[in-house]
Amino acid sequence: MNVSTKKYTALCLMAGLAFVSSLASSENTQKANKPNILVILTDDQGYGDLSVTGNPILKTPNMDRLAREGVQFINFHVDSYCSPTRSSLLTGRYSHRVGGWGTINGRNMLRDDETTMANVFHHNGYITGLFGKWHLGTNYPYRPIDRGFDEWLGHGDGGTGCTTDYWGNDRVNDHYIHNGRWEEKPRAGYENDVFFDAAMQFIGNNKSRPFFTYLALYNPHGPCSIPDQEWAKNYQGEKVPGDFFASIVHMDDNLGRLRQFLSKEGLTENTLLIFLTDNGTAEGDKVFNAGMRGKKGSPYDGGHRVPCFLYWPAGGLDMPQTVTQLTAHLDWLPTLVDLCGLKLPGPVTFDGISLKPLLEKKDSSWPNRTIVLGTPKNNTGANPQSPGFGQNCAVMTDKWRLVNDKELYDMTNDPGQLQNVAGEHPDVVSQLHAFYQKYWEDVSAHDKSWRGRPIIGSSNLPEVELCAEDWFTTEGNCPWNQGAVALGSASFGKWPVRFAEAGTYRIELRRWPRELDAPMDGTPAITKTVDAWLNSQPLSNTLYNSTSKALPVTRAQLQIGENVQEVKVVHGDRAAMFTMKVKAGISDVSTTLFDIGGKPLCSAFYVEIRKL
Repeated sequence: MNVSTKKYTALCLMAGLAFVSSLASSENTQKANKPNILVILTDDQGYGDLSVTGNPILKTPNMDRLAREGVQFINFHVDSYCSPTRSSLLTGRYSHRVGGWGTINGRNMLRDDETTMANVFHHNGYITGLFGKWHLGTNYPYRPIDRGFDEWLGHGDGGTGCTTDYWGNDRVNDHYIHNGRWEEKPRAGYENDVFFDAAMQFIGNNKSRPFFTYLALYNPHGPCSIPDQEWAKNYQGEKVPGDFFASIVHMDDNLGRLRQFLSKEGLTENTLLIFLTDNGTAEGDKVFNAGMRGKKGSPYDGGHRVPCFLYWPAGGLDMPQTVTQLTAHLDWLPTLVDLCGLKLPGPVTFDGISLKPLLEKKDSSWPNRTIVLGTPKNNTGANPQSPGFGQNCAVMTDKWRLVNDKELYDMTNDPGQLQNVAGEHPDVVSQLHAFYQKYWEDVSAHDKSWRGRPIIGSSNLPEVELCAEDWFTTEGNCPWNQGAVALGSASFGKWPVRFAEAGTYRIELRRWPRELDAPMDGTPAITKTVDAWLNSQPLSNTLYNSTSKALPVTRAQLQIGENVQEVKVVHGDRAAMFTMKVKAGISDVSTTLFDIGGKPLCSAFYVEIRKL
């Protein structure tokens, strides 16, 4: 090789190294411009269930620290129940609009044409993970892994002890669903620790790329099973169960542990951390409710005003700041799109608005806005067809609350909502009613035409288990928890579904879930208890009824569309087996269990379907 060739080769090598260096620099810049996103959502913890908001009993130093280090929203609102809040948080749209306005009867399923927060981040190159509660659909196409999440670890859709949960889960040494499949072996430890550990493992494994982590905890929602009664000792004798507050304190400990982990991994600076809760308190109002009226499920502020904190050092949001303007959960997705410069995977019309002007303290550009929040109550019972106009709702401005379309409260002078002043301000009532009327006509367009319908016969989920939690109830109450199943609830319902293909399907009707291996005419041998954690009591509360009732099942009926079949059930049968030809498209799966005299007992609580 001559000198000229050597020089040329050296120049090419230097240019190549410079190009590689430029690419690396570009990638680092791109990573720096894409903050990691960590959203922490607790369940049933109200605005007053923290020491930073004034609770005289609780000590929540890590939540307090987060609130005081960054942005604290003190007029922040969500829906008054869990599924509606989750559907709005993840879409930036009203829960009534997107399909997730209820909690059971299939009314919690998020419309499959909606764009989720996970879809948006995934579209922008983020890896996405959910650890904890989903409650927006159990089967395809409603599961987290169908809605933009790469990783998913959870319990039952509605929560621990619901019919979609692994039977006997009590939050200690439980079975978990991982990416759509129940794990064969239980994971050791307390549920809250398991989810924090899994989230930290996910973050640690993916810290070289931007991540979106949604840590949606089941606590302090009951049952508040805790592995050590010492946790609750400081709260015994108070007006709420000691383990409710103890669950919050333990979550606070885990929040501190998580933030220490982020610091150790060098991720604190460029991680945008949001903390909020899903509705008003379920129990804590008996001790302290920050002067608010109402609790979980209420249209008054105690049902939907919740704590919300934001911390992001790289974005300059690591200094104490208080936001007093009216804000809501449906603002977070448009805010994150704005702050992170994200591109949407398709057209979306948000109901929420970006909070960026408030975060940048440009209050002069902030609009005088009106928001409608609240959750219709008739998603249970015999006819959960659609919400009712003016039911369990609040039309809100910074100054006013129009509750249930008839009560008016001046929040400036009466934050406790004790004095209805509708008669004194008919013009305000008329104005807010007109806004609500227009809202209602807009969001309720699909009430009668759309229902959540799991898809049967798809390669994305070859075998589908339908659970009573997702019944469209036709008679009696929806047996959404395992206790109702154990007691043999005399209720009847059907499952709206979609069959992906015409063909022959194998259908198994069950009284008990497969994992119990129990006879349809008998009771299971439940061996797991929470004796060490619930004052030495067996599984006997409404979620875990260990005194199961045997049903004298001798015959089972299945109807899909116009096809009706019946089979005998003999003593010891675990399931009633059917083979049926089914047409493609939408249909309803209806079942009935009969006794020896032909009396209908109930519908099958579990049904498994697979295309042959």
